[in-house]
Amino acid sequence: MELTSGHLVRVVCKPAQAAGFELAGVECVVAADVPRAIDALKRLSADRKVGIVLLDAQLHAALPTELRRRLDRAAQPMVTPFPSPTWNESASAEEYVLEILRQAIGYRVRPR
Repeated sequence: MELTSGHLVRVVCKPAQAAGFELAGVECVVAADVPRAIDALKRLSADRKVGIVLLDAQLHAALPTELRRRLDRAAQPMVTPFPSPTWNESASAEEYVLEILRQAIGYRVRPR
């Protein structure tokens, strides 16, 4: 994804999140753990075309404190954590599907 300034937006996220961002047209760097996230941040920070890096909040929180401070002080790229998705595992699959249908068609459906 390109900003109007010509800078690029990149995402550093876990594998489960990458597909959603890529479907939205944002290039992702998949980082399953903190060492991979650090490597990705170093590469992206060295690229002058990258203006914004969206970073999974759990990966961001696990970064060494000094690295987080350095990223916060850097003018470019701006590194912004985003919250990881959470799923309510107590809901049944049927309830989940019914909620998706309700949102799509505008009213509740009752299963037979």
